[in-house]
Amino acid sequence: MSPVILSFCMLSLLAAVSTTGADEAAGDHCPSASHKMGKIGGVIDTGSRVGKEMKVAMEMAAEDFARSSCSKQLVLQLEDSSGDSAGDASFTVELVDSKQVQTLIGTMSAQDTGYLSKIDKNIKYLPIISLTSPAITPPSMAHKLPHFFQFSDHITFHIQCLAAIVGHFKWRKVTVIHESKNGFSAYSGILTLLSDTLKTVNTEIEHHSTFPPMPSLSNPGAFIEQELIDMRSRSNRVFVVVMSSLEMAVLLFAKAKRLGMMERGYVWIVTNEIASLLNSVDSSVVHNMQGVIGFRTEFARTGKPFKRFRSRFRSKYRSEYPEEKEYCNPSIFALRAYDATWAIAQTMKNSTGKSSSKDLSKGISSRIFRGVSGVMRFKNNVLWQLPSFQIINVVGNNYREMAVWSPESGSSKNPERHNGVNSSRSFEEWGPVYWPGGKDSVPCGWVISEKDKRFKIGIPSMGAFPEFVQYDFIPLKGSYDEMVKQVYNKELDAAVGDFSIEPGRFRYAEFSQPYIDSRLVMIVTTKPIKKIRMLKTFTKKLWLLIVAMHMFIGCLVWILERGSNTEFKGFGGMLWFSVTVIFYAHGQSLRNSLSRVVVAPWLFVILIVTACFTADLSSRMTVSRLEPSILDIDTLLKTNASVGCNVNSFVGHYLTNVLHFKPENIRKFDSENDYLEAFETGYIKAAFLVEPHAKVFLGKHCEDNSRLDLEPFAGLFILSGSVSAFGFLVALLRKGGNLQILSCIQRVLTKKRILRWASIHFSRENSTIPKTKDQVQPSTSVELANVSH
Repeated sequence: MSPVILSFCMLSLLAAVSTTGADEAAGDHCPSASHKMGKIGGVIDTGSRVGKEMKVAMEMAAEDFARSSCSKQLVLQLEDSSGDSAGDASFTVELVDSKQVQTLIGTMSAQDTGYLSKIDKNIKYLPIISLTSPAITPPSMAHKLPHFFQFSDHITFHIQCLAAIVGHFKWRKVTVIHESKNGFSAYSGILTLLSDTLKTVNTEIEHHSTFPPMPSLSNPGAFIEQELIDMRSRSNRVFVVVMSSLEMAVLLFAKAKRLGMMERGYVWIVTNEIASLLNSVDSSVVHNMQGVIGFRTEFARTGKPFKRFRSRFRSKYRSEYPEEKEYCNPSIFALRAYDATWAIAQTMKNSTGKSSSKDLSKGISSRIFRGVSGVMRFKNNVLWQLPSFQIINVVGNNYREMAVWSPESGSSKNPERHNGVNSSRSFEEWGPVYWPGGKDSVPCGWVISEKDKRFKIGIPSMGAFPEFVQYDFIPLKGSYDEMVKQVYNKELDAAVGDFSIEPGRFRYAEFSQPYIDSRLVMIVTTKPIKKIRMLKTFTKKLWLLIVAMHMFIGCLVWILERGSNTEFKGFGGMLWFSVTVIFYAHGQSLRNSLSRVVVAPWLFVILIVTACFTADLSSRMTVSRLEPSILDIDTLLKTNASVGCNVNSFVGHYLTNVLHFKPENIRKFDSENDYLEAFETGYIKAAFLVEPHAKVFLGKHCEDNSRLDLEPFAGLFILSGSVSAFGFLVALLRKGGNLQILSCIQRVLTKKRILRWASIHFSRENSTIPKTKDQVQPSTSVELANVSH
């Protein structure tokens, strides 16, 4: 062997021996008297995925701290509660009283700890760090349990993020599924908090299902399947899974997949307790959760501290749980268990083992710890920094990170955001979402279910114009305002009819876009039609001028022709010539040149006058020229005239409050025939109707003279101008309802189906409805100025 190779081997061997010795005998370089540490107790459920991760992480923290600080006296006492709250309580008492631990780490809640502190006074003064996620702590916890620390994000932030997702997609009802914790009532306020927060985004909890803890069920699969069948029979299709274990979620989605509840139209949302563990489940679980949306606590996953921790964690987890060696990635729960153990150990080391529980609590609350999960700092015994959540979508064999939500970005000046609930700016950049059943538009979140009560739609039955009522619906009597309030009071699910959109009704219901734009118009009778139409062709002055010119031309021709033309001997010849020249039928021949000069231009003038007369008379004989008997509202007010409107309509209030008609001058009718009789008898001088009603009325009765025999009323009516514009023909919905009627109506309007229906329905009006006031012109006669130019 060459000397070079031999030297290299010797150096490598020395380096390996030196490194191994440093790791195995770290205490060789430590002070001879190492710090006397204390005992850290832990109560966890080692049967669950979260419990396994916590156990491995806490043991790693104890080993790492002992090796780095030369502390050999740190003792970690862990007890397995098996997921039972009673087990949590008994092991907690045993660790405190029998094994005399100085501090405790576990998953006990503030309510559980408060209950135990009444039984065992030692627990009240023992520093406890709770790793429950999310944290459920009452506001008075810091005073009642001054040594209880909550090392997890508060439930409020989780609920706000959940509400932000629901509000972003505008689902109006959800079904909540959560797993209870037997023993103590730690989750009693969750539904109340969730319900109140969802209301800020106009969403309500339609149904909630509480599952017992999985270990307490003899046949959890059968129980979950029965619950899912019951939920499937309901109309709601948006399911929110909160406060549940991974084991329950795995079984839940397997059963949902088998029952067809992971198909198109369904929506599933999971919270941090499940979404944070998706890296720790096998491919079959991910396959059952395709299209699920969730959110998980965000932390630095790319830094060197986390990568070193993950490498060591995976190695230790594989060695302790070889059956799960392929799914051994740490979650946020492992990181926080590691950081909590390290923080307590560091506080014990700084106290040199002589401080009391009060001093340990003060040390934990006053210091800032930097760990693999981030900054660890407490304020009022609760984790101080605000969390950020990643919004994820399960797709394929993994999941896609879509957005980030945090309380700060949720709080905005935008009026659509409420108390930090609504989505952050990044929500708008989600892109396409993979829903259960494949890519599609956002599910509406509900279907028609046989289990639901019969759907009720209100239709006004007291309207004067039945063309606007679908009689296959059950009609309702009463005013339109009363029907709006019935929708508001949930006596009706919706109402469809000839409603008009008014400001006062918006606080009770939501309105769809009007099917037809409308105005409030005034209908009056027409002026009597003159029988002699020929005389109206020209003005009086023009008629007199034509007669005078004929007499003058005839007299002039007679004077010029009488000396040489025997046909103009008498005065009668002159008169006959004046008449016949109009029709170019004069038989007399003109012999005087001056006579021809006079007659030639006059014949040209007669040609023009005859053409104008023929054209105007033809127009009068073929086109109806109607004039309203009353031109404006001021005339009605000045003459104290009576007017009519529909009963139970808003028009009566409008006439009184806006147009200032006297209430005693307003007549209300519930049939269009009543309007005819009222006009015939002079009971009213005008009728105020919305434009679609007016078009139907005019389309029916503009040429119906048989019912009106009095001479002043020719049986013809006319629109005399518009009064005000209103949205007309709408669907009326309860505020906050989850019906998709508004979007459906919008699609119908976009395709112009309503306009085609209206053109067919109002086809009779095309040839009979005259123009409005602004378009109606008085009878035009040909004037002298028209002819002269």
